[in-house]
Amino acid sequence: MNKKKRYSRDDFAGADVVEGVHQVIPIVTGDDDNMPEDVEIPEVLPILTLRSSVLFPGSITPITVGREKSMKLVRSVEATGGLLGALLQKEADVDQPGPDDMYRVGTAARILKILDMPNGNLTVIMHGIRKIEAKEFITSDPFFTARIISLRDTAPESNNLEFNALVDSIRDIAINIINISHNIPKEASFAIKNIDSDRGLINFICSNLDFADSDRQHLLEAPGLLARARRLLEILAREQQLVELKSEIQSKVKRDLDQQQKEYFLQQQIRTIQEELGGDPDVNDVSDLRNRARKKKWSKETGEMFKKEVAKLERLNPAMAEYSVQMTYLQMMLELPWNEYTKDNLDLARARKRLDGDHFGLEEVKERILEHLAVIKLKGDLKSPILCLYGPPGVGKTSLGKSVAESLKRKFGRISLGGLHDEAEIRGHRRTYIGAMPGRIIQTIKRCGSANPVIILDEIDKVTSSAHGDPSSALLEVLDPEQNTTFHDNYLDVDFDLSKVLFIATANNVANIPPALRDRMELINIPGYILEDKVQIARDHLIPKQLEAHGVPAKSMKLPETSIEKIIAEYTRESGVRNLDKNIAKIARYRAKEIGFDNDFDPAIAPEDVEKILGVPKFRLDQYEIEGMVGVVTGLAWTEVGGDILYIESILTPGKGAMNVTGNLGDVMKESATIALEWVKAHYEELGIDCEKFEKCDINIHVPEGAIPKDGPSAGITMMTSLVSTFTGKAVRERIAMTGETTLRGRVMPVGGIKEKILAAKRAGLCEIILSEDNRKDVSEIKPEYIDGLAFHYVRTNSDVLALAIG
Repeated sequence: MNKKKRYSRDDFAGADVVEGVHQVIPIVTGDDDNMPEDVEIPEVLPILTLRSSVLFPGSITPITVGREKSMKLVRSVEATGGLLGALLQKEADVDQPGPDDMYRVGTAARILKILDMPNGNLTVIMHGIRKIEAKEFITSDPFFTARIISLRDTAPESNNLEFNALVDSIRDIAINIINISHNIPKEASFAIKNIDSDRGLINFICSNLDFADSDRQHLLEAPGLLARARRLLEILAREQQLVELKSEIQSKVKRDLDQQQKEYFLQQQIRTIQEELGGDPDVNDVSDLRNRARKKKWSKETGEMFKKEVAKLERLNPAMAEYSVQMTYLQMMLELPWNEYTKDNLDLARARKRLDGDHFGLEEVKERILEHLAVIKLKGDLKSPILCLYGPPGVGKTSLGKSVAESLKRKFGRISLGGLHDEAEIRGHRRTYIGAMPGRIIQTIKRCGSANPVIILDEIDKVTSSAHGDPSSALLEVLDPEQNTTFHDNYLDVDFDLSKVLFIATANNVANIPPALRDRMELINIPGYILEDKVQIARDHLIPKQLEAHGVPAKSMKLPETSIEKIIAEYTRESGVRNLDKNIAKIARYRAKEIGFDNDFDPAIAPEDVEKILGVPKFRLDQYEIEGMVGVVTGLAWTEVGGDILYIESILTPGKGAMNVTGNLGDVMKESATIALEWVKAHYEELGIDCEKFEKCDINIHVPEGAIPKDGPSAGITMMTSLVSTFTGKAVRERIAMTGETTLRGRVMPVGGIKEKILAAKRAGLCEIILSEDNRKDVSEIKPEYIDGLAFHYVRTNSDVLALAIG
């Protein structure tokens, strides 16, 4: 049935208006034609506005009055013993209705009694006299008055067969509705059976059955009793069908009715059951979900799926565990920033200034970000690049991501991939699993609150695979610009656009990244810093940061360059500045303690004070120290913390021509030693070596610092030079280093890590470096200040190496 909004008196205790709520069944006096003929309806009547009740002629109805204007009206009418006009207002939620807010057809009524209610309202018992029409409103203060005309409902002849049939049908259908419905008192059926007046029966049913106010008004406005009976029968027939449908739903008997109506009333029934179970707040939650969904900018497909999931939620019992799972999923959908982007700051000068202010060096990655901004500024749109910054620890790869986000005015998120071994961490879990949640990509975007943040994928080279899948394979979709427009998270089960996200991956060793994943990223090398770089970084960034972190005034602690250089050389061995930062923090804490104890101190931290604060130096200087030694050659090595110098030693001992290799070397490095020895044996004549030494002497090759594992082919020419020096008894030239792979034919092959190795050579005070000719291009890419003071020799064969190293 049509549900009319109902009000109780308590609902209006503090309100201004509450007219028109039925509290009891109205009484019908019978045929209003039997009223005395001398009852005259005045031409002008005071008008009482009813909120949700229609007064019919001949009925006696209690009306609750709460508006101040209405209370004055009924008091005035009661005092004069006159009549009033009762008109229904068109919209029940209008608190102060005007003439245009009321229907013009109503009922003239007499006040029988006024009851004062405890909440300050009045209950007015009114007797409907005759139908009227308000033609013109005259006054509005202190209450409305209007010029009216009296309308008499014409009754058909007593022998009118149609009218008699209509009345009988109305009586039968009304009794049937009362018997089926659980909301109407059964006493109403008894009253209907005992009303003899046709007019009284029609008005009684119009007043008491649960019709919409608009239907009641339509019935009142009917021109004559016959027309009212016809309209009432139409409404009753509709109500009977709906009541029967509701009864069938409750008994789980399906009817062949319109599917849309059926679904509507099924939902109404479910809602009623949930309210009985105490689920009323959950109905509000569903309404809130729908209201929030209207503001989302998602695609049509996503919106349709959301509606289906909300419909599924409504069918669930709030007490079931699945209800909270479904609610969590829908809330996640609403919290995601679907097509919500922050506006990029396209001021290139400001972006460059910000990047330069936060990080020293790193020119290549800065230029790439500025290029991206420039294209957006010109074109207006561009898929974000997928960058991979690789290099040793502590050079600023991770912190650079935050600076990029701030320079672009984008949100920033970080995902640590170190040790990740479950594919579901990237793609999310399917909702069939208990405790399912989205993958880290979606979770990070939700935290950022925008669909175009800068996301750092930290330590992408540390991802591992397991029985739970290969996360690096899942990352292929995330980091592919052609695929990530429709990234599919298993938890969301809908596509999400990642093409506007600026992904910046970081790694220490790109060799550990699967080739397919490495191919999808722009690799940008971030090398280690030279001594001068570290001094400037410490002076401009690290020292101010630690002074602020420890509350030490700048004037109370000053680190001269000599002290910074001592910390770098003797207390750190790294390509970055992470340990340098820790040592400066320790000095800052020491100075804070002195300030706390009110000790006298010199603000400047001298080099000798550094040793007092930090203790005995942890590292010896990587300085060249093999001048004039036979069989010892300086090599260059690459490590994950940067470059390093490497001494290769060899010596002959009496024996039978065996070769012993020591120093915790890997298989590749051992093979390099074997290749070097075999080449030397093959060219003993041109090298001036006595061939008997190969049979009567054992050759021993050692690489110092045996506790550290070493491997790789880049020490090939260094081992070959060491062997030739030992067999010939000639010392290697001073302050010369070399790196390169050798072959049995004597070819010198290129190797990697050139920049790190060059920085290590410069730190050690070396002057000349021998490299493969194919490494010339690598040196050309290095900044001039990094290679200042170094001489490079490019060779193709072992003979070229020996000509430069031994002569």
